[in-house]
Amino acid sequence: MNPSTLAPADAPAAADVTTLAEAIDTACARMAPTWPLDQFIAVNPYWGWVDQPMPQAAAALESLGGTRLTLPREWFAAQWRAGHLQRPHLEAALRRAVGDATPPIALASHLNALVSELEGAGRAGPAGDGQRFALVTDLRDGAAPPRPGVSWADMVTHQVSQHCAAFFDGHQASWGMQDAAGLYESWRGQLAADHGLPWHHGHAALARRLAALPAAPRDVVAAALGGLGVGPAGQLAYLSALLMSVGGWAAWCAHERWQARLLGKDNDQIEQLLAIRITWDWLLHDDAPPGTVPAGWAHRWSVANVVTAQRQEAQRTDWLLQHALEIAFQQPLVAGLARSARPQADMPEVQAVFCIDVRSEVYRRALEAADPGVQTRGFAGFFGLPIAYAPVGSAMVRPQLPGLLSPALCVTEGTGDANLSQVLAQRRRSALQASAQWERFRAAPSSGFSFVESLGLLYAGKLVRQSLPDTATPARWEGTGLAASDAASLRPQLPQAVSAPEEGAAIAHKVLTAMGMVRDFAPLVLLAGHGSQTANNAHAAGLDCGACGGQTGEVNARALADLLNTPAVREHLAPLGITLGAGVHFVPGLHNTTTDEVVLFDTHLVPASHTGHLQRLRTSLKVAGDRARAERAPTLGLAPLASQPAALEQALRERANDWAQVRPEWGLANNAAFIVAPRARSQHLNLSGRSFLHDYDHRLDPDNAVLTLIMTAPMVVTNWINMQYHASTVDNRRYGSGNKLLHNVVGGRLGVFEGNGGDLRIGLPLQSLHDGETLRHTPLRLSVFIEAPREAIDAVMDQHAVVRHLIGNGWMHLFWLEPQGAGVAQWWRGKWVAA
Repeated sequence: MNPSTLAPADAPAAADVTTLAEAIDTACARMAPTWPLDQFIAVNPYWGWVDQPMPQAAAALESLGGTRLTLPREWFAAQWRAGHLQRPHLEAALRRAVGDATPPIALASHLNALVSELEGAGRAGPAGDGQRFALVTDLRDGAAPPRPGVSWADMVTHQVSQHCAAFFDGHQASWGMQDAAGLYESWRGQLAADHGLPWHHGHAALARRLAALPAAPRDVVAAALGGLGVGPAGQLAYLSALLMSVGGWAAWCAHERWQARLLGKDNDQIEQLLAIRITWDWLLHDDAPPGTVPAGWAHRWSVANVVTAQRQEAQRTDWLLQHALEIAFQQPLVAGLARSARPQADMPEVQAVFCIDVRSEVYRRALEAADPGVQTRGFAGFFGLPIAYAPVGSAMVRPQLPGLLSPALCVTEGTGDANLSQVLAQRRRSALQASAQWERFRAAPSSGFSFVESLGLLYAGKLVRQSLPDTATPARWEGTGLAASDAASLRPQLPQAVSAPEEGAAIAHKVLTAMGMVRDFAPLVLLAGHGSQTANNAHAAGLDCGACGGQTGEVNARALADLLNTPAVREHLAPLGITLGAGVHFVPGLHNTTTDEVVLFDTHLVPASHTGHLQRLRTSLKVAGDRARAERAPTLGLAPLASQPAALEQALRERANDWAQVRPEWGLANNAAFIVAPRARSQHLNLSGRSFLHDYDHRLDPDNAVLTLIMTAPMVVTNWINMQYHASTVDNRRYGSGNKLLHNVVGGRLGVFEGNGGDLRIGLPLQSLHDGETLRHTPLRLSVFIEAPREAIDAVMDQHAVVRHLIGNGWMHLFWLEPQGAGVAQWWRGKWVAA
């Protein structure tokens, strides 16, 4: 991958914005993308702001959007009372903030004031809502509302949102909107035809204004800014605030642009959305009764930076408390990582490679305890394969890699018999065509009554079955359109494994090198992807593997195992420096993170000589599953079953199939650390499912290529995950998706509404973060620990701006672990300091 493509914005920094074009580019670049529900990966919603220090960005986001990046001070006071936040943590945070040169008396005074703040809490920090700059829609709400009980701000958001939902819908509505004219132009026509809106000067005046508007989005923005009187100094702030007011749809349009740019193209939907939103403000401004818009309103946008600086000062205590709580988490982890476990002396019987996902940490620890002969490793769950997946006999092509990247290879399915593969492809095509015809019949207008009247009762049995407790394993999506026996005969394959083994060897060499697996292979190597199991869950993909584009890791694991087991590929791999002898076999598997079961695939291909190793692995996986389920049981309200393995396993299977279950598992809640080091560095620690674990041995990486890859890809992905959970927790209304019970899917896959309208909701549902009594995710910035030479880490930061921004601007904490030693240091304000 090219790390430069990760840059959060290709527009100038705010201080350098001098033209309207730059203001538009920067405002649009500040909106992070959101992925569709069927590829729902985690995203840092503040991605467009990471070129600024996090406290500074937080102040700007409050001023322009009314959001907060920390929880209220009462919450920190509760952490103080519970003992999670203590005086030494506050003192350490203060020392970092004010420096060691501060006189002890002054430091003690600051500390006492901070303690008094916590002990006297009841007092809240500055509120989010009401602190932001007012848009014209907000000013109009000071007068008569458009309708009883509905504000102008809500009505405008609803109107824009309904139009966007219809425009972008390509999967749900049978009769779609004509979109050839573009988002802005189609909206202009729709608004002109809407006679239900209350206009002070009448609908005819509105129609004339709309007809006179420029056709190009950027021209509309320029004309509106002139009409509103917002000068060059205030344009960036104002345009940013407008997009934040429809942040959900802005995020969707940002995704459209992101995908286009991955392909070397561009997309201007977000600029069209900006044109729509500024036109609303302009129209309401000119239609407002006298006195609605106060004198000086337009000029106030020019001093946004001054107000932001004042907000940053007002939030200083909040960031001290945030850092102190992060120190409370870091201190025991630093102490634990300063001493390593002794590396495994004997050659392992089995090596098991899991995703770096925090849920894998619990299972890996359980597997290591169940069988000391198993060595576990952590690697990104897409296993380094930049692939898309095209099931045989289907027109669908699905990405199976991180959203940061574009697929370079395509995996399809095969049986090893070309004729049989063609037969199965035709069977699937026929089944899918029949299914599509049936769906068209069901959705036809003429079926609105006749279908339900004649066939509705046939669905009663299915509804009853789905409502009863069920422990069955659902049919695999990958088997759609085929009988179970036919689907089982297919396996994902890279074409290079069959027709271009030399190319396949190059892929295998790159992957194994990145894994740090270049020698000393165990007889049996498990490649374990992961996925979840839930029912009736719009955000199900968010519980699958983010590194696989919101899909399970099955395809990647099976395709890589097939590649590495192919004799011709192994022949070409040996001259590249990696020898896979006949005594080494790779077996793919899938870790079900909801039930903590691991399913093995393609075991019929395991040589007879490895039968004993396979049986040992199966036994160990069963014991590990029991241990992992027992550890997770209390967090799911199943503590009484923790000592009853069979009953607990049944309960979790029922939970996974329960279509009324809003908390099937906790996903990546409470994630807080990313450890890049040999497993021996952390194997003696119980990390409680809060740490991403990526194996890395700097001795196998003389040119720092693997370290560069880790710090520019997996480290960025873990930041996205960490910040998605952070934002959804501290401000679920703007960066989360609200209550699952109220969700309505939009456009078949675009996202959800909470209820029947409002903005498109992004981020995580409340039920993914809160158990009804307390938060299950503590919003801490990610602490990254890397065991490598310091100069190697410094070199990666020097070469990659996005890495410098994330670390230097406080969007994550970076710690250095001394290779084969006990030293630990933290990167702080441009230098390494002792941790």
